Amino acid sequence: MTSRTFFPYSILLSAGLFLYGATVHAQTISLSLQDAVSMAIKNNRQLKAANIDISVAQEQRKVARSLSLPSAGIGAQYAHYFDLPVFFGLGETNDKDKVPYSRFGGRDQFSAALSASYPVYNPAARPSQREAQLQEKASRSSYAIKEIDISAAVKRTYLGILVLNQRLKLQYESLQRNKKALQDASSLLAQGRALRVDTLRAYTSVKNLEPDILRLNKAIEVGKLQLTTLIGIDSLQEVNLTDSLLRHPEAIVIPQETAVYEEAKANRPDLQQLNINRQISEQGIALAKARRLPVVSLVGQYQLQTQARKFDFTNASWPAASFAGAQVTVPLFSGSSNLAKIRQAKLSYEQSGIEITDAYEQLKTEVRQVVANLQETFERMQTQLQVQTTASESYTIVQYRYQKGVTTRLELTDAELALTTAQLNYLEAVYDYLSARIELDRTTGKQ
Repeated sequence: MTSRTFFPYSILLSAGLFLYGATVHAQTISLSLQDAVSMAIKNNRQLKAANIDISVAQEQRKVARSLSLPSAGIGAQYAHYFDLPVFFGLGETNDKDKVPYSRFGGRDQFSAALSASYPVYNPAARPSQREAQLQEKASRSSYAIKEIDISAAVKRTYLGILVLNQRLKLQYESLQRNKKALQDASSLLAQGRALRVDTLRAYTSVKNLEPDILRLNKAIEVGKLQLTTLIGIDSLQEVNLTDSLLRHPEAIVIPQETAVYEEAKANRPDLQQLNINRQISEQGIALAKARRLPVVSLVGQYQLQTQARKFDFTNASWPAASFAGAQVTVPLFSGSSNLAKIRQAKLSYEQSGIEITDAYEQLKTEVRQVVANLQETFERMQTQLQVQTTASESYTIVQYRYQKGVTTRLELTDAELALTTAQLNYLEAVYDYLSARIELDRTTGKQ
Protein backbone atom coordinates (compact mmCIF):
# COMPACT_ATOMS: atom_id res chain seq x y z
CA MET A 1 0.00 0.00 0.00
CA THR A 2 1.50 3.30 -1.02
CA SER A 3 1.68 6.40 1.10
CA ARG A 4 3.18 9.82 0.64
CA THR A 5 6.68 10.70 1.83
CA PHE A 6 6.71 11.83 5.44
CA PHE A 7 8.10 15.29 6.23
CA PRO A 8 10.51 14.40 9.09
CA TYR A 9 12.33 11.98 6.76
CA SER A 10 13.55 14.82 4.56
CA ILE A 11 14.32 16.93 7.60
CA LEU A 12 16.38 14.13 9.10
CA LEU A 13 18.75 13.98 6.17
CA SER A 14 19.61 17.70 6.40
CA ALA A 15 19.26 18.65 10.05
CA GLY A 16 22.23 18.71 12.44
CA LEU A 17 22.28 16.24 15.32
CA PHE A 18 23.96 16.80 18.67
CA LEU A 19 23.39 14.44 21.64
CA TYR A 20 24.67 13.58 25.12
CA GLY A 21 25.25 10.01 26.36
CA ALA A 22 23.59 8.85 29.54
CA THR A 23 23.94 5.10 30.09
CA VAL A 24 26.52 3.01 28.27
CA HIS A 25 26.13 -0.72 27.81
CA ALA A 26 28.86 -2.16 25.62
CA GLN A 27 28.53 -0.25 22.33
CA THR A 28 25.06 1.21 22.96
CA ILE A 29 24.30 4.59 24.53
CA SER A 30 20.82 5.22 25.88
CA LEU A 31 19.72 8.81 25.35
CA SER A 32 16.79 10.85 26.51
CA LEU A 33 16.01 14.13 24.80
CA GLN A 34 17.49 16.11 27.68
CA ASP A 35 20.60 13.93 27.66
CA ALA A 36 20.97 14.64 23.96
CA VAL A 37 20.83 18.41 24.44
CA SER A 38 23.27 18.28 27.36
CA MET A 39 25.83 16.24 25.46
CA ALA A 40 25.54 18.51 22.43
CA ILE A 41 26.38 21.54 24.55
CA LYS A 42 29.30 19.66 26.07
CA ASN A 43 30.83 17.92 23.05
CA ASN A 44 29.65 19.59 19.87
CA ARG A 45 32.60 20.59 17.71
CA GLN A 46 31.08 23.86 16.55
CA LEU A 47 30.57 24.93 20.15
CA LYS A 48 34.14 23.93 21.01
CA ALA A 49 35.40 26.10 18.16
CA ALA A 50 33.20 28.99 19.33
CA ASN A 51 34.55 28.58 22.85
CA ILE A 52 38.08 28.94 21.50
CA ASP A 53 37.00 32.25 19.95
CA ILE A 54 36.13 33.41 23.46
CA SER A 55 39.60 32.44 24.69
CA VAL A 56 41.18 34.30 21.76
CA ALA A 57 39.16 37.40 22.64
CA GLN A 58 40.30 37.15 26.27
CA GLU A 59 43.92 37.10 25.15
CA GLN A 60 43.25 40.12 22.96
CA ARG A 61 42.09 41.99 26.06
CA LYS A 62 45.50 41.34 27.59
CA VAL A 63 47.15 42.69 24.46
CA ALA A 64 45.06 45.86 24.64
CA ARG A 65 45.79 46.25 28.35
CA SER A 66 49.53 46.18 27.61
CA LEU A 67 49.22 49.60 25.92
CA SER A 68 48.94 51.13 29.40
CA LEU A 69 51.63 49.01 31.06
CA PRO A 70 55.40 49.57 31.22
CA SER A 71 57.70 47.65 28.96
CA ALA A 72 61.36 46.70 29.35
CA GLY A 73 63.97 45.06 27.19
CA ILE A 74 67.60 44.03 27.13
CA GLY A 75 69.79 44.46 24.09
CA ALA A 76 73.40 43.58 23.31
CA GLN A 77 75.74 44.17 20.42
CA TYR A 78 79.15 42.81 19.51
CA ALA A 79 81.30 44.09 16.63
CA HIS A 80 84.75 43.13 15.38
CA TYR A 81 86.61 45.79 13.41
CA PHE A 82 89.11 44.60 10.80
CA ASP A 83 90.68 48.06 11.01
CA LEU A 84 90.75 50.12 14.16
CA PRO A 85 87.71 52.38 14.67
CA VAL A 86 87.93 55.82 13.09
CA PHE A 87 87.50 59.08 15.03
CA PHE A 88 87.34 62.30 13.02
CA GLY A 89 88.71 65.59 14.30
CA LEU A 90 91.86 64.07 15.72
CA GLY A 91 95.19 63.67 14.04
CA GLU A 92 96.90 65.61 11.25
CA THR A 93 96.33 66.07 7.51
CA ASN A 94 98.23 67.80 4.73
CA ASP A 95 95.04 68.93 3.01
CA LYS A 96 93.29 71.72 4.92
CA ASP A 97 90.00 70.98 3.19
CA LYS A 98 89.88 67.51 4.70
CA VAL A 99 88.84 66.69 8.25
CA PRO A 100 91.65 64.87 10.04
CA TYR A 101 91.04 61.52 11.66
CA SER A 102 92.81 58.94 13.76
CA ARG A 103 92.41 55.24 14.45
CA PHE A 104 92.63 53.92 17.95
CA GLY A 105 90.70 51.72 20.36
CA GLY A 106 90.03 48.00 20.34
CA ARG A 107 89.06 45.88 17.38
CA ASP A 108 86.44 44.06 19.50
CA GLN A 109 83.59 46.13 20.87
CA PHE A 110 80.66 45.05 23.04
CA SER A 111 77.75 46.93 24.51
CA ALA A 112 74.66 45.93 26.52
CA ALA A 113 71.72 48.08 27.51
CA LEU A 114 68.62 47.73 29.68
CA SER A 115 65.80 49.97 28.44
CA ALA A 116 62.44 50.72 30.01
CA SER A 117 59.43 52.73 28.89
CA TYR A 118 56.19 53.67 30.60
CA PRO A 119 53.32 55.22 28.59
CA VAL A 120 52.09 58.12 30.69
CA TYR A 121 49.55 59.18 28.09
CA ASN A 122 48.46 56.91 25.25
CA PRO A 123 45.12 58.01 23.73
CA ALA A 124 44.75 54.67 21.92
CA ALA A 125 44.88 52.61 25.13
CA ARG A 126 41.34 53.14 26.45
CA PRO A 127 39.43 52.63 23.17
CA SER A 128 41.59 49.57 22.41
CA GLN A 129 40.76 48.05 25.78
CA ARG A 130 37.07 48.87 25.39
CA GLU A 131 37.03 47.39 21.90
CA ALA A 132 38.72 44.19 23.11
CA GLN A 133 36.18 43.90 25.94
CA LEU A 134 33.31 44.26 23.46
CA GLN A 135 34.90 41.69 21.17
CA GLU A 136 34.86 39.22 24.03
CA LYS A 137 31.17 39.95 24.65
CA ALA A 138 30.51 39.47 20.94
CA SER A 139 32.28 36.09 21.05
CA ARG A 140 30.14 35.01 23.98
CA SER A 141 27.00 36.11 22.13
CA SER A 142 28.11 34.13 19.09
CA TYR A 143 28.57 31.09 21.33
CA ALA A 144 25.08 31.57 22.77
CA ILE A 145 23.61 31.78 19.25
CA LYS A 146 25.21 28.47 18.28
CA GLU A 147 24.12 26.91 21.56
CA ILE A 148 20.46 27.84 20.96
CA ASP A 149 20.54 26.70 17.33
CA ILE A 150 22.18 23.40 18.22
CA SER A 151 19.72 22.79 21.02
CA ALA A 152 16.80 23.37 18.63
CA ALA A 153 18.39 21.11 16.00
CA VAL A 154 18.87 18.34 18.56
CA LYS A 155 15.24 18.48 19.62
CA ARG A 156 13.91 18.52 16.06
CA THR A 157 16.15 15.67 14.98
CA TYR A 158 15.50 13.56 18.04
CA LEU A 159 11.77 13.95 17.47
CA GLY A 160 12.30 13.22 13.77
CA ILE A 161 13.88 9.87 14.57
CA LEU A 162 11.06 9.04 16.99
CA VAL A 163 8.55 9.88 14.25
CA LEU A 164 10.38 7.67 11.77
CA ASN A 165 10.29 4.82 14.27
CA GLN A 166 6.57 5.34 14.81
CA ARG A 167 5.94 5.55 11.09
CA LEU A 168 7.87 2.32 10.60
CA LYS A 169 5.64 0.69 13.22
CA LEU A 170 2.51 1.88 11.41
CA GLN A 171 3.84 0.62 8.08
CA TYR A 172 4.50 -2.80 9.58
CA GLU A 173 0.95 -2.87 10.96
CA SER A 174 -0.38 -1.93 7.53
CA LEU A 175 1.79 -4.61 5.95
CA GLN A 176 0.37 -7.24 8.27
CA ARG A 177 -3.18 -6.19 7.44
CA ASN A 178 -2.47 -6.32 3.73
CA LYS A 179 -0.76 -9.69 4.00
CA LYS A 180 -3.83 -11.01 5.78
CA ALA A 181 -5.99 -9.54 3.01
CA LEU A 182 -3.79 -11.23 0.40
CA GLN A 183 -4.16 -14.59 2.15
CA ASP A 184 -7.93 -14.20 2.31
CA ALA A 185 -8.16 -13.15 -1.33
CA SER A 186 -5.99 -16.07 -2.44
CA SER A 187 -8.07 -18.51 -0.41
CA LEU A 188 -11.36 -17.18 -1.80
CA LEU A 189 -9.95 -17.24 -5.34
CA ALA A 190 -9.00 -20.89 -4.91
CA GLN A 191 -12.56 -21.60 -3.79
CA GLY A 192 -13.97 -19.70 -6.75
CA ARG A 193 -15.65 -17.19 -4.46
CA ALA A 194 -13.57 -14.13 -5.45
CA LEU A 195 -12.19 -12.45 -8.52
CA ARG A 196 -8.56 -12.63 -9.56
CA VAL A 197 -8.43 -8.83 -9.56
CA ASP A 198 -8.94 -8.84 -5.78
CA THR A 199 -5.87 -11.02 -5.34
CA LEU A 200 -3.81 -8.83 -7.67
CA ARG A 201 -4.90 -5.70 -5.83
CA ALA A 202 -3.92 -7.20 -2.46
CA TYR A 203 -0.58 -8.39 -3.84
CA THR A 204 0.16 -4.92 -5.24
CA SER A 205 -0.62 -3.30 -1.89
CA VAL A 206 1.82 -5.62 -0.10
CA LYS A 207 4.62 -5.00 -2.59
CA ASN A 208 4.09 -1.22 -2.52
CA LEU A 209 4.68 -1.19 1.24
CA GLU A 210 8.00 -3.04 1.13
CA PRO A 211 10.04 -0.18 -0.43
CA ASP A 212 8.60 2.26 2.11
CA ILE A 213 9.70 0.03 4.97
CA LEU A 214 13.18 -0.34 3.49
CA ARG A 215 13.43 3.44 3.00
CA LEU A 216 12.41 4.10 6.59
CA ASN A 217 14.94 1.61 7.97
CA LYS A 218 17.71 3.22 5.96
CA ALA A 219 16.62 6.69 7.03
CA ILE A 220 16.81 5.69 10.68
CA GLU A 221 20.29 4.21 10.15
CA VAL A 222 21.51 7.37 8.42
CA GLY A 223 19.93 9.55 11.11
CA LYS A 224 21.65 7.69 13.92
CA LEU A 225 24.96 7.81 12.04
CA GLN A 226 24.61 11.59 11.72
CA LEU A 227 23.64 11.69 15.36
CA THR A 228 26.81 10.00 16.59
CA THR A 229 29.03 11.97 14.20
CA LEU A 230 27.71 15.40 15.11
CA ILE A 231 27.80 14.86 18.87
CA GLY A 232 31.49 14.12 18.66
CA ILE A 233 31.51 10.40 19.44
CA ASP A 234 32.55 7.42 17.36
CA SER A 235 30.35 7.12 14.28
CA LEU A 236 30.09 3.37 14.94
CA GLN A 237 28.57 3.99 18.36
CA GLU A 238 25.01 2.69 18.64
CA VAL A 239 22.42 4.96 20.22
CA ASN A 240 19.10 4.03 21.77
CA LEU A 241 16.48 6.78 22.10
CA THR A 242 14.69 6.29 25.40
CA ASP A 243 12.01 8.98 25.05
CA SER A 244 8.78 8.22 23.25
CA LEU A 245 6.71 10.35 20.93
CA LEU A 246 3.71 11.79 22.72
CA ARG A 247 0.52 10.42 21.23
CA HIS A 248 -1.28 13.69 21.84
CA PRO A 249 0.92 16.51 23.22
CA GLU A 250 -0.62 18.91 25.66
CA ALA A 251 -1.74 22.26 24.38
CA ILE A 252 0.00 25.47 25.33
CA VAL A 253 -1.41 28.95 25.47
CA ILE A 254 -0.77 30.62 22.14
CA PRO A 255 1.26 33.74 23.04
CA GLN A 256 0.54 37.18 21.69
CA GLU A 257 2.86 38.46 18.97
CA THR A 258 3.72 41.57 20.97
CA ALA A 259 4.83 39.53 23.99
CA VAL A 260 6.93 37.20 21.83
CA TYR A 261 8.54 40.15 20.05
CA GLU A 262 9.48 41.92 23.28
CA GLU A 263 10.86 38.72 24.80
CA ALA A 264 12.91 38.05 21.68
CA LYS A 265 14.30 41.60 21.71
CA ALA A 266 15.38 41.17 25.32
CA ASN A 267 16.82 37.64 25.09
CA ARG A 268 18.01 36.94 21.54
CA PRO A 269 21.84 36.79 21.58
CA ASP A 270 22.05 37.54 17.85
CA LEU A 271 20.28 40.86 18.40
CA GLN A 272 22.52 41.56 21.37
CA GLN A 273 25.52 40.82 19.16
CA LEU A 274 24.36 43.39 16.61
CA ASN A 275 24.20 46.03 19.35
CA ILE A 276 27.67 45.00 20.53
CA ASN A 277 28.98 45.28 16.97
CA ARG A 278 27.62 48.83 16.84
CA GLN A 279 29.50 49.68 20.03
CA ILE A 280 32.65 48.11 18.57
CA SER A 281 32.30 50.35 15.53
CA GLU A 282 31.93 53.32 17.84
CA GLN A 283 35.16 52.40 19.63
CA GLY A 284 36.78 51.97 16.23
CA ILE A 285 36.07 55.64 15.52
CA ALA A 286 37.62 56.67 18.84
CA LEU A 287 40.66 54.46 18.21
CA ALA A 288 41.19 55.88 14.72
CA LYS A 289 41.02 59.44 16.08
CA ALA A 290 43.42 58.55 18.91
CA ARG A 291 46.12 57.60 16.41
CA ARG A 292 46.33 61.28 15.44
CA LEU A 293 47.19 62.37 19.01
CA PRO A 294 50.65 62.50 20.66
CA VAL A 295 51.93 59.72 22.91
CA VAL A 296 53.88 60.65 26.05
CA SER A 297 56.18 58.11 27.69
CA LEU A 298 58.76 58.01 30.44
CA VAL A 299 61.95 56.32 29.23
CA GLY A 300 65.16 55.18 30.85
CA GLN A 301 68.27 53.23 29.96
CA TYR A 302 71.29 51.71 31.65
CA GLN A 303 74.17 50.82 29.33
CA LEU A 304 77.50 49.04 29.63
CA GLN A 305 80.11 49.24 26.85
CA THR A 306 83.69 48.20 26.34
CA GLN A 307 86.45 47.78 23.79
CA ALA A 308 89.14 45.14 23.82
CA ARG A 309 92.04 43.79 21.83
CA LYS A 310 92.08 40.18 20.77
CA PHE A 311 88.70 39.56 22.38
CA ASP A 312 90.11 39.97 25.86
CA PHE A 313 87.06 41.45 27.59
CA THR A 314 88.06 40.20 31.03
CA ASN A 315 90.83 42.74 31.29
CA ALA A 316 88.89 45.53 29.58
CA SER A 317 87.16 48.50 31.14
CA TRP A 318 83.37 48.44 31.44
CA PRO A 319 82.16 52.02 31.82
CA ALA A 320 78.44 52.50 32.48
CA ALA A 321 76.07 55.17 31.23
CA SER A 322 72.46 55.75 32.20
CA PHE A 323 69.72 58.23 31.60
CA ALA A 324 66.02 58.86 32.31
CA GLY A 325 63.67 61.22 30.62
CA ALA A 326 60.43 61.77 28.79
CA GLN A 327 59.56 61.08 25.21
CA VAL A 328 56.80 62.63 23.13
CA THR A 329 55.79 61.18 19.77
CA VAL A 330 53.59 63.36 17.61
CA PRO A 331 52.20 61.83 14.38
CA LEU A 332 52.47 64.45 11.65
CA PHE A 333 51.68 62.67 8.39
CA SER A 334 50.80 59.06 7.66
CA GLY A 335 49.85 59.19 4.01
CA SER A 336 46.22 60.06 4.85
CA SER A 337 45.77 56.58 6.33
CA ASN A 338 44.40 57.94 9.63
CA LEU A 339 41.72 59.96 7.85
CA ALA A 340 40.77 56.91 5.80
CA LYS A 341 40.57 54.77 8.96
CA ILE A 342 38.31 57.34 10.62
CA ARG A 343 35.97 57.40 7.63
CA GLN A 344 36.06 53.61 7.49
CA ALA A 345 35.09 53.36 11.17
CA LYS A 346 32.25 55.83 10.67
CA LEU A 347 30.92 53.83 7.73
CA SER A 348 31.04 50.65 9.81
CA TYR A 349 29.09 52.42 12.54
CA GLU A 350 26.47 53.53 10.04
CA GLN A 351 26.28 50.04 8.55
CA SER A 352 25.75 48.46 11.97
CA GLY A 353 22.81 50.80 12.61
CA ILE A 354 21.17 49.72 9.35
CA GLU A 355 21.72 46.06 10.24
CA ILE A 356 20.07 46.50 13.64
CA THR A 357 17.02 48.20 12.13
CA ASP A 358 16.72 45.48 9.49
CA ALA A 359 17.07 42.74 12.10
CA TYR A 360 14.22 44.14 14.18
CA GLU A 361 11.99 44.37 11.12
CA GLN A 362 12.80 40.79 10.17
CA LEU A 363 12.10 39.75 13.76
CA LYS A 364 8.54 41.06 13.47
CA THR A 365 7.96 38.86 10.42
CA GLU A 366 9.61 35.88 12.10
CA VAL A 367 7.50 36.27 15.23
CA ARG A 368 4.28 36.49 13.23
CA GLN A 369 5.24 33.37 11.28
CA VAL A 370 6.15 31.41 14.40
CA VAL A 371 2.93 32.27 16.23
CA ALA A 372 0.86 31.49 13.11
CA ASN A 373 2.61 28.14 12.68
CA LEU A 374 1.99 27.25 16.31
CA GLN A 375 -1.72 28.04 15.98
CA GLU A 376 -2.07 26.25 12.64
CA THR A 377 -0.21 23.09 13.68
CA PHE A 378 -2.17 22.77 16.90
CA GLU A 379 -5.51 23.07 15.10
CA ARG A 380 -4.34 20.65 12.40
CA MET A 381 -3.25 18.19 15.07
CA GLN A 382 -6.69 18.36 16.68
CA THR A 383 -8.38 17.83 13.31
CA GLN A 384 -6.13 14.91 12.37
CA LEU A 385 -6.81 13.27 15.71
CA GLN A 386 -10.52 13.32 14.94
CA VAL A 387 -9.89 12.03 11.42
CA GLN A 388 -7.75 9.21 12.80
CA THR A 389 -10.44 8.23 15.29
CA THR A 390 -13.09 8.27 12.56
CA ALA A 391 -10.90 6.24 10.17
CA SER A 392 -10.23 3.66 12.87
CA GLU A 393 -13.93 3.26 13.63
CA SER A 394 -14.71 3.09 9.92
CA TYR A 395 -12.14 0.37 9.34
CA THR A 396 -13.50 -1.67 12.26
CA ILE A 397 -17.04 -1.45 10.87
CA VAL A 398 -16.03 -2.31 7.28
CA GLN A 399 -13.88 -5.19 8.50
CA TYR A 400 -16.82 -6.62 10.47
CA ARG A 401 -19.13 -6.24 7.50
CA TYR A 402 -16.60 -7.90 5.21
CA GLN A 403 -16.30 -10.86 7.59
CA LYS A 404 -20.08 -11.20 7.43
CA GLY A 405 -19.99 -11.02 3.63
CA VAL A 406 -21.99 -7.79 3.48
CA THR A 407 -19.31 -5.61 1.81
CA THR A 408 -16.60 -6.13 -0.80
CA ARG A 409 -12.87 -6.55 -0.58
CA LEU A 410 -12.41 -3.21 -2.39
CA GLU A 411 -14.25 -1.34 0.39
CA LEU A 412 -12.08 -3.04 3.00
CA THR A 413 -8.95 -2.09 1.08
CA ASP A 414 -10.10 1.52 0.82
CA ALA A 415 -10.86 1.61 4.55
CA GLU A 416 -7.41 0.23 5.38
CA LEU A 417 -5.75 2.81 3.15
CA ALA A 418 -7.79 5.61 4.76
CA LEU A 419 -6.79 4.39 8.24
CA THR A 420 -3.09 4.24 7.40
CA THR A 421 -3.18 7.67 5.77
CA ALA A 422 -5.00 9.17 8.75
CA GLN A 423 -2.49 7.69 11.17
CA LEU A 424 0.46 9.05 9.18
CA ASN A 425 -1.17 12.46 8.80
CA TYR A 426 -1.75 12.67 12.53
CA LEU A 427 1.83 11.63 13.19
CA GLU A 428 3.06 14.39 10.90
CA ALA A 429 0.75 16.90 12.60
CA VAL A 430 2.20 15.97 16.02
CA TYR A 431 5.73 16.43 14.71
CA ASP A 432 4.89 19.79 13.12
CA TYR A 433 3.27 21.01 16.33
CA LEU A 434 6.25 20.00 18.48
CA SER A 435 8.61 21.56 15.93
CA ALA A 436 6.62 24.80 16.08
CA ARG A 437 7.02 24.85 19.85
CA ILE A 438 10.77 24.31 19.47
CA GLU A 439 10.92 27.15 16.97
CA LEU A 440 9.02 29.40 19.37
CA ASP A 441 11.66 28.75 22.03
CA ARG A 442 14.47 29.41 19.57
CA THR A 443 12.84 32.65 18.42
CA THR A 444 12.59 33.93 21.98
CA GLY A 445 16.20 32.98 22.75
CA LYS A 446 15.50 29.88 24.86
CA GLN A 447 17.26 26.53 24.65
